[in-house]
Amino acid sequence: MKVFRILGRNIRDSFKNVFRNFSLSIASISCIVITLIVVSISIVLTYNVNNFASLVEKDVTIVVFLKNDITDLEIDEVEDKINSLSNIDSYVFKDKMEITSDMMESSEVYKSIMGNWKEDENPLRDTFQVKVTDIKLIDDVADKIKQFDNVEVVKYGEEMVKQLITVFEVVKNISIAIVIALMVVTAFLISNTIKITIHSRKREIEIMRLVGASNLNIKIPFIFEGLLLGALGSVIPIIITIYGYTALYGHFNGQLFSPFIKLVPATPFVYYLSLILLCIGILVGMFGSWRAVRKHLKI
Repeated sequence: MKVFRILGRNIRDSFKNVFRNFSLSIASISCIVITLIVVSISIVLTYNVNNFASLVEKDVTIVVFLKNDITDLEIDEVEDKINSLSNIDSYVFKDKMEITSDMMESSEVYKSIMGNWKEDENPLRDTFQVKVTDIKLIDDVADKIKQFDNVEVVKYGEEMVKQLITVFEVVKNISIAIVIALMVVTAFLISNTIKITIHSRKREIEIMRLVGASNLNIKIPFIFEGLLLGALGSVIPIIITIYGYTALYGHFNGQLFSPFIKLVPATPFVYYLSLILLCIGILVGMFGSWRAVRKHLKI
């Protein structure tokens, strides 16, 4: 019971201190609000880039063109070799007549050109369409397939895949760096604000010492004050995140620019992100207060 009484008193004192030093508290909360809004934007971008990257990885296909005079037995041999490779997620065999049929269904132009082709007149090739588990190792898989007998050409958009992987990695790393940098900057701002508060309350701290308050009892209210500032500072970013991203998702119907670039579904994403923002706000606020107390409060 004593622990709960101490905890309740510290929480009450934290509320009092926040409103007693209202101008400084507003400055700290404003820093947290601005930081968490930018953090929210960075996380939204990171998640959506990762989502887009995952969709691209699932869609990238190695197209294996077989030789024109290949037999059914040789096709089976190529399939067995593909099946024996590591990093293979799935593969599909399509003969040239099936490919012709698909192309004719996709365009009236193709239909008019290919409609009268007979099997022995068809210039297309039988193919295996191979998807890999890890797109970063797609070069190795393609190189191995090129060495197979009865394989004529292997295509998978090599340069485009490499560029996409590079872009995704750069965007992801920049977003993570921005989030970490903003958290550190905010922690220092809160630390300096709490330091000013501590300086303005030196007399109060001296009185607490004289009546026998322990170092821990003096420090804890400041830690709770940072927690409270962080929680209050996360309210506006959470509201903006929930309503802003939900409106964005609805306005663009879940996709950006084209059906190929799909956004992360708003629900439950915005609620997970809101929880993350609340935790970041609280942790940054507590860290800033703890740092100020540890380095600048001589007790």
